[in-house]
Amino acid sequence: MNNPASASRWQNYMRLMRLDKPIGILLLLWPTLWALWIAAQGQPRPWLVAVFIAGVVLMRSAGCVINDYADRNIDSHVKRTAQRPLAAGLISKKEALTLFAILVILAFLLILTLNPLTIALSTVGAFLATSYPFTKRFTHLPQAYLGAAFGWAIPMAFAAQTGTVNPRSWWLFAAVLVWALIYDTMYAMVDRDDDLKIGVKSTAILFGDHDRLIIGLLQLLFLGLMFCVGWSFGLGSYYYIGLAAAAALMLYHQWLIRNRQRERCFQAFLHNHWVGVVIFAGILANYFL
Repeated sequence: MNNPASASRWQNYMRLMRLDKPIGILLLLWPTLWALWIAAQGQPRPWLVAVFIAGVVLMRSAGCVINDYADRNIDSHVKRTAQRPLAAGLISKKEALTLFAILVILAFLLILTLNPLTIALSTVGAFLATSYPFTKRFTHLPQAYLGAAFGWAIPMAFAAQTGTVNPRSWWLFAAVLVWALIYDTMYAMVDRDDDLKIGVKSTAILFGDHDRLIIGLLQLLFLGLMFCVGWSFGLGSYYYIGLAAAAALMLYHQWLIRNRQRERCFQAFLHNHWVGVVIFAGILANYFL
């Protein structure tokens, strides 16, 4: 017979890793797939695809665990996060750190199957993911730091596929960093009032009344950088159709956040997943059609 307490414990672990809310996995996964397909000119090695997908799930889960550990005394004061397992006392600090260590070790074991350059780059990625949760105490730009952490999958993907980091791949890294600034600022707009009360920093606070304008400018920058990616790697018309679809989605996101309502800002954040989808569809079509 199943033990209800044990089942509840596992459910709390799943919630701590945010496996019940896969949006973070998707926002990290799509740029990783962009990079793998472009680096391999449409034919990435199956093992690499499997390793990177598993690595995305493991490292995003680890990032959520260490984020909640860092914010355990903050989350209880924020409406959206008050019921997270650590903040609510459903999981101990020791359990959280143990789970974090297990996830990172599993991800590193996967990386050990790849080449030395990718292994070396993974140590930087692990540092970025682990340190990110603490940045909101010291800077109003934690969203940019998150972008660097998410974007680090780009040089890793190129290194794993080709044995080197193509200088042109940094266009894609920059685009992913800017994209994270966009959607994570929308996310931060949901918590802005609570963050102001407890002293947590974010781009939503930094941008203030100019948040929509700055997000719009960042959206244009992102699209411009992605255009440079297409031009530098010689991608064809299908890629640019995907990019045009992404631009249309970003216009919709501007409409969603027009009144800065919490629910709408959160909806815009979630909907950025489709930006990743249409760009990946354009990349696939470029190589297969």
